[in-house]
Amino acid sequence: MDSLDNWRKSSYSGAGDGNSCVEIADRHSHIAIRDSKTPARAPLTFPTEAFTTFVDALRSRSSRLSGGLPE
Repeated sequence: MDSLDNWRKSSYSGAGDGNSCVEIADRHSHIAIRDSKTPARAPLTFPTEAFTTFVDALRSRSSRLSGGLPE
């Protein structure tokens, strides 16, 4: 996988320095995820389609339980 330079952190990162979350980057046909506390470690990578299916399932479940995740 190529070097990723477009890491994004959720606006729901938590209080304080905002380092209690994961970061996500997209590159071509894969999505990469890393721990914001240890960005130098290897990220987890997933095919875009698989990651999209996973997020859609989370949104669906969350909608049923508590009114939904933000888009």
